[in-house]
Amino acid sequence: MLKTAEITEEKNLADIVEAAVNRHGPHADAFIPILLEINHEYGYIPGDAIRMARKLLHDFPGQAPADHVLVSEGQLYGLASFYHMLHTEKTGRHVVQFCESAPCHVQGGRELWKAIQNDLNLQSGETDPAGRFTLKTVSCLGVCGVGPVMMVDDDMYGNLSPDQLAGIFARYE
Repeated sequence: MLKTAEITEEKNLADIVEAAVNRHGPHADAFIPILLEINHEYGYIPGDAIRMARKLLHDFPGQAPADHVLVSEGQLYGLASFYHMLHTEKTGRHVVQFCESAPCHVQGGRELWKAIQNDLNLQSGETDPAGRFTLKTVSCLGVCGVGPVMMVDDDMYGNLSPDQLAGIFARYE
């Protein structure tokens, strides 16, 4: 279960941003899909990507000036920093997100959180020295009925106990 987009500087950010804007078009409802694609292809959304996307959205070829999308870098950054599935800073190859909501907490989340931190030897917001894992907390993952819950990349794990963690983390190189 490897992340499909390895985080590499070899990928051309300008090409990725241009392809995402061209694929989704210059529309306000395309902002999140554009950011998702950049995040997936590049590994995170650097400030340069936000600047490029804003310019491409505003100056989209074939559009009359009156139809240009007016979006600020701040608006795009706001979206990129609001949603937990988007990252504005470089992350490890795998992002572990732990739900810290009340339902998960009362179902054993506190003990699980301590075990995750211990197993990965990380605090929230940190990436291990090998660049394998980044650990983050999120306010809710939306699956309260199977708490406590964590996600690794796009894989959801529910009804977790600390003894399951080593086997789960071993699946990710």
